[in-house]
Amino acid sequence: MIAILDYDSGNIKSVEKAVQYLKKDVCITKDRDVILNSEKVILPGVGNFGDAMRKLKEYGLVNVIYDVIDKGTPFLGICLGLQLLFPTSEESTGVTGLGILNGKIVRLPEQAGVKIPHMGWNSLHIHPNATLFRGLPENPYVYFVHSYYLQAEKPEDVAADTFYATEIHASVEHNNVFACQFHPEKSGTVGLRILENFLRIGEAD
Repeated sequence: MIAILDYDSGNIKSVEKAVQYLKKDVCITKDRDVILNSEKVILPGVGNFGDAMRKLKEYGLVNVIYDVIDKGTPFLGICLGLQLLFPTSEESTGVTGLGILNGKIVRLPEQAGVKIPHMGWNSLHIHPNATLFRGLPENPYVYFVHSYYLQAEKPEDVAADTFYATEIHASVEHNNVFACQFHPEKSGTVGLRILENFLRIGEAD
């Protein structure tokens, strides 16, 4: 079973449909036991960093996430779900994120001709041996919707980057924790391959 964390985020159903398309059993849940007994866990997200952390706390999901990661279960954050893995975001000053990975979430810089939020397709520069991007061609295009972006503290955690007004760390991988700033569930066949690569982690080739 694949667990998608339910904390009132807007794009949960589209992630569920993508996982179902890949012929995996999936449930949207906030039940601790179901989550801890799932083979993979996904934290999707759109919206405000501070509001999302408040909801995760309200539903008792913060400690569940820590327990999932401590257990070694493959964990995928998508969009805001990536940002929540880090300690802070300029979007919500004074709010503490999950702090699972090291880095900071900052606002995209204002530049002439550059629209914020960043909404659209950008190509990725994939780093060597990145698990989520196995079997993909060089510089695949994926779909972004965001106003804030990751500056990862550890270069070795960065699995892919892109450029939109500045260098954006678009995907990270650290042990059993994986995350994408873009939306694989909205990125066509490339996105489905990324999700499939995540869902196949731990399976025999």
